[in-house]
Amino acid sequence: MTGNEENDEDRPARGSMRFQDPETATPREPTLAEKRARAKAVDERRRTAEEKRQAREEAESKARSRRKLLAGGGVTVGLVGLVAAWYVVAAPEEVTAVCTTADGTIVDDDYCDDDYVSSHHGYHSGGWIFLPSPGGGSPQQYRYNYGGSGTEGQRVQGGSFSRPSNATINTKSGSTVQRGGFGISGGSFGKGGGS
Repeated sequence: MTGNEENDEDRPARGSMRFQDPETATPREPTLAEKRARAKAVDERRRTAEEKRQAREEAESKARSRRKLLAGGGVTVGLVGLVAAWYVVAAPEEVTAVCTTADGTIVDDDYCDDDYVSSHHGYHSGGWIFLPSPGGGSPQQYRYNYGGSGTEGQRVQGGSFSRPSNATINTKSGSTVQRGGFGISGGSFGKGGGS
């Protein structure tokens, strides 16, 4: 063996790696490119974290706004519903009254009109209107039917002889028997009579 030749045992095998002992080896200083890559990775992680934080804050802000909007909308819808319900309950109903005889036959509205009754020496009592009979005898009795239908000479169909308390009551001829409204009930205003 010559001095230039190496012993096969001293040479590392081709394709094999050399290992450093971690206890005795000193780490090498990172290159400029490695330092820049690490700094860029740190910046990228920081920017990604900041973007996620901003996105989360925006989503929370939108959710808060949506909840406030829905709550406000619910209050508005609730208030409108309450006012509408109050109006339906308090709004006067419109009812047409027809004048009838004691047996329920429809007659001219004049027989139940206050002015007509007083000018013909009649009177009201217990929801009935009494007019003197032509030629004497027992007075004739009349009263309003509220909400019934039919024509003069026919018996009234439907309705009630009890005056609705919260209603505007008009006759077919157009006179007002009672004006209903918010908090107004009963009583006569202007022409019309009966009870």
